[in-house]
Formats: sequence, structure tokens, C-alpha cells
Amino acid sequence: MKHHNCAQSCQGSCECGLCCTKIKNFGVTRSGIEILRAVNLHIHCGDLTAIIGPNGAGKSTLLKAILGDIPHTGELQFLDAKDEGTIRPSMGYVPQKLDLDSSSPTSVLDLFAAAHTKIPIWFAYPKKIRERVRESLARTQGEHLINKRLGALSGGELQRVLLALSLDPIPHILLLDEPVSGIDQRGLELFYKTVSTLRENYDLSIILVSHDLNLVAEYADRVAFVNNKTIECVGTPQEVFSNEKVIQTFGLDWSKRNLNDEKDRVANALLV
Repeated sequence: MKHHNCAQSCQGSCECGLCCTKIKNFGVTRSGIEILRAVNLHIHCGDLTAIIGPNGAGKSTLLKAILGDIPHTGELQFLDAKDEGTIRPSMGYVPQKLDLDSSSPTSVLDLFAAAHTKIPIWFAYPKKIRERVRESLARTQGEHLINKRLGALSGGELQRVLLALSLDPIPHILLLDEPVSGIDQRGLELFYKTVSTLRENYDLSIILVSHDLNLVAEYADRVAFVNNKTIECVGTPQEVFSNEKVIQTFGLDWSKRNLNDEKDRVANALLV
């Protein structure tokens, strides 16, 4: 795994101009209830940062605050290689789930066309639109799904489509909110491998909320543990999974167990 230093590794390497994202003293309060407080996190371009924690800890809330969907206190800074501010970067987002009408005739192509055109297209799509959609789906190995109905997609297929949509156009930051919830193990591994390849190819900053600790350990550069309304520890997967608070929460000690050999145990522990 690689670990960037903003001033050293990003100098001249980040074509988008974004080197790192700094979250400083973040807080979120909704309807008088404090959800997050004193959250601090530094995310480098090209890194995959995983956000883990128990249910209800505020992980999804953190992503929505970064997106600007909900108000927050504290600072959100986007910096270039010289540690100077940049304009607000573009963001891609894949939600936990998308509620669909399984009987709807809407196809994958329809979904992309609606996102890329300002006027309705009722009978046919321009060739350039269809080509653009195929290119986008190819990034996630989903080009064969272009004419399939959304309601007929499997969970893994739908997440590949949503991931492809979030990458058109290529964003500076990609936020993934438990994007593989309910997908089988093969689909999980394919999704993570695809995300890892995208990170390398496009030097994306990726923030991933996940309960799949074994895959987080394999693919994440850094892990942030959210608990008690804040980030209680952050570091490499080995550092975080060896932290006493994380062990107490998940019943998992990196130094004594091989995560890849205990997928079922981890999955069961996370359901508690």
C-alpha cells in the first residue's frame, strides 16, 4: 500500500490540482441531537480511506456533511500540493441503496441519459450518448448491462452501474457509503478490486464507509474508526485493528488473527 505525504508525493503528480482534503474539528447536530463532534481527518489524493465503526456512530452522516447535503461546524479544506486552497472539487457519490420500482421499464442507458442530457429523449439516443455510457460502464466492467432494466439488476450489478455513474465525469473525490451491502462475497471482492484499480488509474481520493473489515484490511491505505460521536483512532489497517477500542467493538485483534481466513467470523461479529 502507498501512503502519500501531501507536500512530497503530490507535487506535480495531481493533475486535478487537488492534493489533500482536511477535515478539521467537524461537528454535526440535527434536531438538537449531536451526531458528530471534534472530527479531524486528513485524506490524501490517491489514497483509499475507510471509515469503520458500529451502527449509528455517524459514518454516513460524515459523508453527507462532506458532500454538503447537511450542515456542519468546523472546516473542510481542499488543498493543492503547495498546501494552498483550491476551488471546491467535484465529488462522486454511491449511496447505500437505491429504491427502485422493479416493474419500471427504465434501463441503465435511460439512467445515464437522464443524468447527461438537459432535455428529455423519448424515442432514441444520440450515438455519442450511447458511446459515452458504454465507456463509463467499462470502467466498472459493466458495459454489458447498458440495455438491462434497472429493476432486473442484481445487487452487485446495480452497484457497478451506480459506481460507473458516479465516475462520469471523473471526480476529484469519490465517496462510497456502504456500497456493497447485501452483495455476496464474489461481488464484494470484485467491487473492491474495481475501486482499487480506479484509484490507481485516476489518482482519486476515495472515502469508503464499510463493515467489510477483511476487505478494508486488504485494500484500504488508511482506516478511521468512528465511535462515541468522533474519530477515536486513525492509521494503517494494522494499527487501527490492533487498537484496544476497535478490538472491544468488533472482537478482533489484528496481531492474533488473519482477517482473510476469518471472513465468516468477522461478518457474524458485525451483526451483533
